Amino acid sequence: MGKQNVPDLFGSNVFDDRVMRARLSAEVYDSLRKTIDEDVKLNEDVAEAVATEMRNWAVEKGATHFTHWFQPLTGVTAEKHDSFIAPSPDGGVIMEFSGKELIKGEPDASSFPSGGLRATFEARGYTAWDPTSYAFIKDHTLCIPTAFCSYSGDALDKKTPLLRSMQALSKQAKRILKLFGVDVKNVRTSVGPEQEYFLIDEKMFNERPDLVYTGRTLFGAMPPKGQELDDHYFGVIKPRVIAFMEDLNEELWKLGILAKTEHNEVAPAQHELAPIFSTTNVATDNNQLTMEIMQKVARKHGLVCLLHEKPFAGVNGSGKHNNWSMATDTGVNLLSPGATPHENAQFLLFLCAVIKAVDEYQDLLRLSVATAGNDHRLGANEAPPAIISVFLGDELSGILDAIKNDAPYQGKEREVLKLGVHSLPRFSRDTTDRNRTSPFAFTGNKFEFRSLGSSNSIACCNIMLNAAVAESLKQFADKLEGAKDFEGELHKLIKETITAHERILFNGNGYSDEWVKEATEKRGLSNLKTTPDAMPHLLDKKNVEMLTSHKVFTETELTSRCEIMLENYCKTVNIEGHTMVDMVRKNYLPAIESYLHRLAQTTSLMKSVSSNVKCNYEISTMERLSELTDYILERVKDLEKALEDIAGIEDVRKKSEAIRDDLIPKMEHLRKHVDEAEMLSSEDCWPFPSYGKLLFSVY
Repeated sequence: MGKQNVPDLFGSNVFDDRVMRARLSAEVYDSLRKTIDEDVKLNEDVAEAVATEMRNWAVEKGATHFTHWFQPLTGVTAEKHDSFIAPSPDGGVIMEFSGKELIKGEPDASSFPSGGLRATFEARGYTAWDPTSYAFIKDHTLCIPTAFCSYSGDALDKKTPLLRSMQALSKQAKRILKLFGVDVKNVRTSVGPEQEYFLIDEKMFNERPDLVYTGRTLFGAMPPKGQELDDHYFGVIKPRVIAFMEDLNEELWKLGILAKTEHNEVAPAQHELAPIFSTTNVATDNNQLTMEIMQKVARKHGLVCLLHEKPFAGVNGSGKHNNWSMATDTGVNLLSPGATPHENAQFLLFLCAVIKAVDEYQDLLRLSVATAGNDHRLGANEAPPAIISVFLGDELSGILDAIKNDAPYQGKEREVLKLGVHSLPRFSRDTTDRNRTSPFAFTGNKFEFRSLGSSNSIACCNIMLNAAVAESLKQFADKLEGAKDFEGELHKLIKETITAHERILFNGNGYSDEWVKEATEKRGLSNLKTTPDAMPHLLDKKNVEMLTSHKVFTETELTSRCEIMLENYCKTVNIEGHTMVDMVRKNYLPAIESYLHRLAQTTSLMKSVSSNVKCNYEISTMERLSELTDYILERVKDLEKALEDIAGIEDVRKKSEAIRDDLIPKMEHLRKHVDEAEMLSSEDCWPFPSYGKLLFSVY
């Protein structure tokens, strides 16, 4: 940690509230806080004053450039750097940064994904400052978090709809709270995203074209040991990894990122980092920064941080658990049962809003985490299934059952539960065991959405979750506002909601075949296994109507996003297919032939010495490897033909379906034969580092 302690280090590169209070006038500071806290429009004079102090602070910190830092639909962040310098009359330079430059930028938008929103020659785009997310310094550059839109005003990023969804939820939540006599300025959603990742040796990474080009191993036989012993999970962190984690923490803390928990995960070479909760748009910015800095710091230690959802077949992949809650500006968590009947009723209504939202928009939640990488992970016995369900635990489930049936709750008080719900306990800790198989689990005072892939932006799922809950709250408010018998209508509404949406509640084993059958055949839940299955549902009528009614997206923006996500899927798998062909033709087939040649020479030499030598190993191995060589050649030809055929399909939906149904099975078939050949070949003849070396070399 060097000479600085953590409190001094934390946020030292962030233009946060502490800095603003110290450097801005009281008038400017108060006006800016109103913009941040109450969504009041930003005054231009205030922006000018903030820009001046932001520049002075950044220059004092050694910054020479500034950038509008944004999140286009590529899945990563983008930045264009401009220096602070401007010419002075004496031939020198002065350091300038205006309010106009703070508020708005004009990056070239022509090369970012737009899904048909604009022609390639239409280059103009705009970035707009998000004052609710603090500016920060990274690599001597002042980074200003911004939204990104086209010349016509269409959102070309993930932040804009996220902010819209937060605004929609706040609006409807305030309506509900007002019915309970609670008046607040806003309701914010908060998120704490747990980030899983792999660390492997950089030299070995560079020797694997599949890892370099795609982020995952397209070939590789399992070593004798994987994760069977569970000895890596929460095990002692090895020196090389702890050194990485220490440097990572320091870099994150400088940027005000609340990195809290770190540990070894289940698979060898796998780890996890978890932050403390923060407001959703800030948490989204911070998670994008976290992924970037993880990769940067890893290189300093001769390591590579893999964020692919399934970099190694046969061991657990990496997810990102999205811990989501709602809270008022006064600090009240709306998903935490209170100590009074009044608070309990309020909690139950918000709880029912979430249950209703997840049930009615399960397809939106599923498609919000759909990527080519995550398709490899979801549904395996390591991650939640593609079927969305809600886990509440036994105690809370019992309370809802009692309300639904107007029956005594079998808890501390045996009484019929009405509005007051006196017996509803305070969930100061989890009252039941965690359910790792549940995609959407209540954990005391928040919901944990566990289906995200490790490389996903958390913006996508939180946009859908915020919007869906906003819709539930809107419907509730419409029914309860003006009700003559508020308590009676409230009790009736909670009971009706539990009854109507109990199909989404499931506390059992989500991995079991029995659950898949029950969920799809008896409960009517959707099972969207792949990205091509899920993504088109974005344009279902009910989804378009809901998302546009809350002004989270326009219909045009939804159409473009469906196009972009399917294009990303197609391009990702297409790159993987071409990489497999390249590796097989240039490396694997020549390596197998080389080993066959060695075996043939050995056999010939041994036979020349003595005709009694049987050479069973050499001959049987040669025979099988020769067969495999023929199989591999045929399979790579099949793959090449499939890639050629798919390239000719123009409709992106049909292309994605062809990739799912034809290309991926051919890729899997080719891999099977190559991996068998690896097990039969000499290690010194094999062209790439093995799974054993990749997974255990760091240790």
